[in-house]
Amino acid sequence: MANKIDARNFKGTRDYLPQEMIKRNEMITIIRSVFEKYGFVPLETPAVEYLDILMGKYGEEGDKLIYKLDYKGGSVAGMKYDLTIPLARVMTQHNHLVLPFKRYQIQPVWRADRPQPNQGRYREFYQCDADIVGVNTMIADAEIINMIHQILSQLDIGRFVIRINHRKILSGITAFVGLPKNKEIDLCRGIDKLDKIGREGVLKELSDQGFKEDEIHKIFDILAIEGDIHKVLTELKNIFKNNEIGLQGVIDLENIIEYLKNLGTPLENIKLDLYLARGLDYYTGAIYESSSLDLPHIGSLTGGGRYDHLIQSLGGNDYPAVGTTIGLDRIATVLSQQNKITEKDSLTNVLVTIFDETSVKKSMEICSLLRKNDIKTEIYYEITKMKKQFNYADKKKIPYVVILGPEEMTTQKISIKDMSKGSQEQINQDELITYLNNKLGKNP
Repeated sequence: MANKIDARNFKGTRDYLPQEMIKRNEMITIIRSVFEKYGFVPLETPAVEYLDILMGKYGEEGDKLIYKLDYKGGSVAGMKYDLTIPLARVMTQHNHLVLPFKRYQIQPVWRADRPQPNQGRYREFYQCDADIVGVNTMIADAEIINMIHQILSQLDIGRFVIRINHRKILSGITAFVGLPKNKEIDLCRGIDKLDKIGREGVLKELSDQGFKEDEIHKIFDILAIEGDIHKVLTELKNIFKNNEIGLQGVIDLENIIEYLKNLGTPLENIKLDLYLARGLDYYTGAIYESSSLDLPHIGSLTGGGRYDHLIQSLGGNDYPAVGTTIGLDRIATVLSQQNKITEKDSLTNVLVTIFDETSVKKSMEICSLLRKNDIKTEIYYEITKMKKQFNYADKKKIPYVVILGPEEMTTQKISIKDMSKGSQEQINQDELITYLNNKLGKNP
């Protein structure tokens, strides 16, 4: 006899039962509708990519989290870590795509990370990406940020903030302190861990990377500049007056803020955060993350920025690009912890019962009629007591039950039970669609 298998999930993955999937699909519908409202078109890419395409794009720590596949005796492939590198590959392979190319992508990705369910952090999780390829102007960056704001507002996550910064400002700080260019990525990786390891942890990290004590103090003096966006940018302009790259970062952010005003984005939800670094190596310009102000422990809900030379690194044209990812699992965790998720066991509006053998044909015809009129309908498959059929509808929270007993068959009427009220009424058969549409709020 074979050994009994212990049925279990791989650590960091989970099953989504119908109650969760119904809510997740509602969230995806909102996200997709906003993406399409802004002119983005859908794209899908394979779960598996060649390792030479994945490796070396995310930084040393990111590369460690890639799931490598043992394929025919060697590791030549891996599970995709994000949706940005696959997009860059697509742009390299399909150079006939009309620019600007605006794509959205809603698919799972995989990372060999430490699962933290309380923060919505898993090894398999969904990303909802939207990117614009082929545009240098900061209008594209502002559109992405504006779109993030609209999505988070429509998902009703409560109070949130979108933090912005610019990689060229961090480059400017590196140059201002007198550090070589190759220390910039160490700086970015260090301060990007502020939320995880705190200020003292970052100081130790930078010290371990070879930063001198006086250099670290100069860096933190600049990072500590506070005030409204315009005040901070003005101070940075003075610091970078002889620093071309840092000054360009400030000018870019000034333009983005002006464009956000033009788009009607509420600036009280936008914060300039000089500590924001986005640890991935491929970012080159404006960067942004959003988080819940009510549940800050969950971390970033969205993240993105400009990555102008990534596509060229895969052998393609040097297309500028900017985009964001919306973390579906993180946002679902926020909604769950705010008790904003109403669990549904079914999407069905109507259950059509079967009273006896003589009513089977009529019940099936009514079921078909309802579906043709876009009313979500189930038929009970067995001839059994009405109480059992009502219990089924009650357990699945199906709001209305259609009954076709001997009386209804004789009078050409239909009885409809409102499960929430426990009331029942009879209507003419030709009134059924109008009646249910009114009850379901589907009529204008």
